[in-house]
Formats: sequence, C-alpha cells, structure tokens
Amino acid sequence: MASDNNAKAYWGATLGLLTKVLVIWFLVSYGAGILFAPALNSISLGGYPLGFWFAQQGSIYIFIALIFWYAKKMGDIDRKFGMQED
Repeated sequence: MASDNNAKAYWGATLGLLTKVLVIWFLVSYGAGILFAPALNSISLGGYPLGFWFAQQGSIYIFIALIFWYAKKMGDIDRKFGMQED
C-alpha cells in the first residue's frame, strides 16, 4: 500500500511540474507574443518593441531555459521518490 501511495505522490508531483511548464510555455508563446503584445510594445528592448522581441526571440530563450529547469526539477522529484536512474 505504501508503494501505491509513493507512486501516486510521484505522478502527482510529475503532473504538477508538467502543468507549471505548460502554463509558462502558453503564457510566453501565446500570451507575450500575441495577447499581451500591444501592452508590451510600449517597452523597448534593444531598439525593438518587447512584444515583437518575445514573439521572435524571447520565447525561444524562455523555452530553452524551461528545458533545463524541467530537467533539474524532474531529477529532484525522481530523487525524492527514489526513482532516479543510476
């Protein structure tokens, strides 16, 4: 029974992390690039409107950072529940 509880807690933590990553991904790609672009365009970054910058380059940088953050957090979750690879 303890093993079932451990497995449920592990998958709960994994799905929680995945939900966070997908929400950030959505907000950056669709939100900053499309929905909030008019508001962000009042701010300039490197001579370009911030909404344009997010749509063209910023989202890529955020996605790369998300990959590394996800890998680190997933490793932490694996170690916490004894699921790490040796």
